[in-house]
Amino acid sequence: MTKQVQLLDAEAGARLVQIARQSLESYVREGQQILPKLDLLPAALCQTGCSFVTLTEFGTLRGCMGNTQARWPLAEDVARNAVAAASRDPRFFPVTVAELASVRLEVTILTPPKELPYRTYEELLESIRPGVDGVILSLGHHRGLLLPQVWERIPDPAEFLRMIAYKAGIPLHELESYPPTVTAHTFRVQHFHEAGYQEPGR
Repeated sequence: MTKQVQLLDAEAGARLVQIARQSLESYVREGQQILPKLDLLPAALCQTGCSFVTLTEFGTLRGCMGNTQARWPLAEDVARNAVAAASRDPRFFPVTVAELASVRLEVTILTPPKELPYRTYEELLESIRPGVDGVILSLGHHRGLLLPQVWERIPDPAEFLRMIAYKAGIPLHELESYPPTVTAHTFRVQHFHEAGYQEPGR
């Protein structure tokens, strides 16, 4: 069984932010994906883990990519997702060199997702914890999620779930169907960001 980082201290979080920035700068400026040297890092950052990297520009979302299945050492996962957020988010054009000075980033570390059983849509709404849970919704090959930080701009649970369903391409009637056809998972996070980072939509 793989280990996954659960809690990181502020120093480790700051190191991940630094790794994300170095990876972002190297890729945008030189087109090269650099990966951190694990033998120079604390053990907690070398364990297998899942992360998301969010980019903003003047408080507006500029890219966000990550994963919920642990495949890489955490530090490497962060470096890869920084590049993905800058270059492969389908909602945006790739980040340019001219934007680097104004882009700010946040690194989010995820706990392993846990399935949230429910019998009715109303029970699902009551079970998720606003401000605490990240939520993943799945139906067949459709899958979408929102990080817990998004509760700051979408505080209503029903709207929160509708936004995930929209992102995933899950019809709303499926989300509210009985018996349930949509699978729900929840997760918690730690997040660390650069000075000047603003949560999108705040």
